[in-house]
Amino acid sequence: MSTQQDHRRVVVTGLGAITPSGNSADALWQAVRDGRSAIRVLEGDEFADLPVRIGGQVRDFDPTDHLPRALARRLSPVQQWAIAAADQALAQVGATGPDDLPWDPVRVSVLSASGSGPIDAMQAATRAYDEGGPRSVPLTLAIHGAPDGAGALLSQRYGIRGTAPAVSATCASGGIALGEGMRLIRHGYADAVLVVGMEDCLGPINLSSNANMRALAAGFEDDPTAASRPFDRARSGFVMAAGAAAVLLEAEDVARDRGARPFAVLAGFGASSDAHHPTAPHPAGRGAAQAMRACLADAGIDAQDPAQAAEAVDHVNAHGTGTPAGDAAEAAALTEVLGPRAGGVPVTATKSSTGHLLGAAGVVEAVLSVRTLTDQTLPPTLNLDDPEFEGLDLVRASARQQPVGTVLSTSFGFGGHNAALLFTRAD
Repeated sequence: MSTQQDHRRVVVTGLGAITPSGNSADALWQAVRDGRSAIRVLEGDEFADLPVRIGGQVRDFDPTDHLPRALARRLSPVQQWAIAAADQALAQVGATGPDDLPWDPVRVSVLSASGSGPIDAMQAATRAYDEGGPRSVPLTLAIHGAPDGAGALLSQRYGIRGTAPAVSATCASGGIALGEGMRLIRHGYADAVLVVGMEDCLGPINLSSNANMRALAAGFEDDPTAASRPFDRARSGFVMAAGAAAVLLEAEDVARDRGARPFAVLAGFGASSDAHHPTAPHPAGRGAAQAMRACLADAGIDAQDPAQAAEAVDHVNAHGTGTPAGDAAEAAALTEVLGPRAGGVPVTATKSSTGHLLGAAGVVEAVLSVRTLTDQTLPPTLNLDDPEFEGLDLVRASARQQPVGTVLSTSFGFGGHNAALLFTRAD
């Protein structure tokens, strides 16, 4: 097996976000850093009779600020958000279209990550078919109703001629897409990869399904900001949120040659499957620990030695959704991987602020991990009134300023999907 040092280093040179916490990477970071929750009672008549009526909605977003009106009408909101977030990330390297892309377009790829893709398009087409028959189904469904639709649109928008597939692995989609993008660059298949995570999960069908599974925090309509409470003894489920985020990855040598100053380095990636249960994580965090160790080893760290692992990780941006079983499994995995020194590694669960963006969560939290490094500030975990896992150093109530050189970001999903990423400060 080759070592990490045999490959090109991969850096982050662009960030973008359209989320309930803000419609830019800066706004997202400021809201999370300042401990402001984005969870509200859901606006819309379609939510009136649902058992759970709270979530994180994108607000103050006008798609025509980013797209021609005719195209915006044909696209699902999730694709509009994805394109807007990608535009932000690419603008940071001076790209506004195909004429100013700073790389050979053949050497650039787009990976779009989502658990469900533009699910609203298929639901609308099904209703149209039921009401009006075959001729009422939109002819654009096959194009704009597919999970890879946003990636295809972005490739056309910027003249990107590398691969543009979709990655879907439930709530680990974004983390796995970032890892696969890193591998494309590291092994010489691309010079830059645009990774976009997107999810529009707040439709009545998705909400009802997850509520019926008892996966969602319920009964917080009078105080929605208190609903998402990872690692707290009173946690009762996660809070769904919608939006998109983008992270631009680039080969370090290419970025340096064009005079770019990277935000951070993506140094390691690991993934695994629990092979345990359709929804419940392995109770001991077996798959989560496997992914974390693989990530650390990928970054050149002796992951079999918990002392070295704990020494190498300065902060953890945890998956931390607020489900009883999920948080317990993640705490067990962190304790196993980091060993007796686990209590010395600060842990934050930012979904307490943003809500859970499902397939987009890994990219949203990558943005937050990068900003943690650039600002040397650990964001807080909200609603930690009674922490259950006393062995973990959970960052509570307010942000903590301290030196941080590495951030481990984790993502775990239904189906047993696990991903871990290690970000380090740029030199």
